[in-house]
Amino acid sequence: MKPKTLVLALAFAFLSSGHIVAQGMPVYDNTNFISLAKSLIESAKQTSNLLKTVDFLKKQKERIEQVSNVIQQLDAVGQLIQNNQRLFNMVQGDLQDILNSPYIKPEEINRVTKSFNEIVERSMESVDYVNKILTSDYLKMSDAERATVLKDYETQSNEMVAEVESKTRRYKEIISFRKMQDRINNRETGF
Repeated sequence: MKPKTLVLALAFAFLSSGHIVAQGMPVYDNTNFISLAKSLIESAKQTSNLLKTVDFLKKQKERIEQVSNVIQQLDAVGQLIQNNQRLFNMVQGDLQDILNSPYIKPEEINRVTKSFNEIVERSMESVDYVNKILTSDYLKMSDAERATVLKDYETQSNEMVAEVESKTRRYKEIISFRKMQDRINNRETGF
């Protein structure tokens, strides 16, 4: 039976129309897989480096913001000091000129002095408050909040300087008006 089976198998193989084709073993190219793995490892390293760079840049941004806030605080404090110096100089000089004028009535002296003193007292209170803000961790403020408060006080200081300038100008205009009125009233009539 063996020869019959063998002949039958050979006949079947030769008579078939070639549809039966022997397939070989699949071949895998491991070089592509290895290069993909290397590329993934390199991407992971780059991603890790990028994350480190992002963290570094965030820290640097925070430091820059802190420095910026400190600079804003220093600018605001410098402006406050200049405004207070101007305020004191104006009050000291202009108030003496106003009070020494013969055209200011004695009952007005207290009112003029009181109005200028109120402005100086407010200025001193704001300086004391700013000193508290800067010398202690007052109210647990962040640098940005502290800078905002200092900017507000700088604005108030500018308003006080403008108020003193306005009052000084008003009193000088009153003095000038009274001086002119006195000249008109006391002129010699020779016609």
